[in-house]
Amino acid sequence: MTSDLTSSSKFLSYVLRHNPAAIGVSLGDGGWIDIDALLSAAAAHGRPIGRDRLGQILSAPGKRRFETRGEQIRAAQGHSIPVDLGLSPSPPPEVLYHGTVARFLDRIRAEGLSARGRTHVHLSADVPAARAVGSRRGRPVVLVVRAGAMHERGYAFYRAANGVWLAAHVPAEWIAEGIG
Repeated sequence: MTSDLTSSSKFLSYVLRHNPAAIGVSLGDGGWIDIDALLSAAAAHGRPIGRDRLGQILSAPGKRRFETRGEQIRAAQGHSIPVDLGLSPSPPPEVLYHGTVARFLDRIRAEGLSARGRTHVHLSADVPAARAVGSRRGRPVVLVVRAGAMHERGYAFYRAANGVWLAAHVPAEWIAEGIG
């Protein structure tokens, strides 16, 4: 994605995941909002994003931050505001991965993985995706989560439309230090 598209994508993520009031909109049930209302409000607040640019954001390779349904759009996951995505619990793979950096390892060893201001802990189905997440904050460390065993013990997992796995919390005993 070009820097202009990345900037627009990050702005839409901010609005749809964290602060819709920043541009004077409200999210409907499930976090959905009318595309035209979103784009109009963004333009009125100095961030014009036309339909063509939105289409480029939605079709760009890499992160799938958004999902659409007819003429509506929402963030696929990553919310810090209460949004019920309507996801049903789903059996996870035996292992999932979490990308982080070394400076957080002591806290993770003590407390496990917590949502830390988001609605869910985000987990990846593969090492490259987890490594990419961790690398946003420095040299990545990829942790291995024994998700299958957690699920057997009654922990719920959800799979967002973009393939990210979600859990309310991952206690430390289910985490193995993995790939650096």
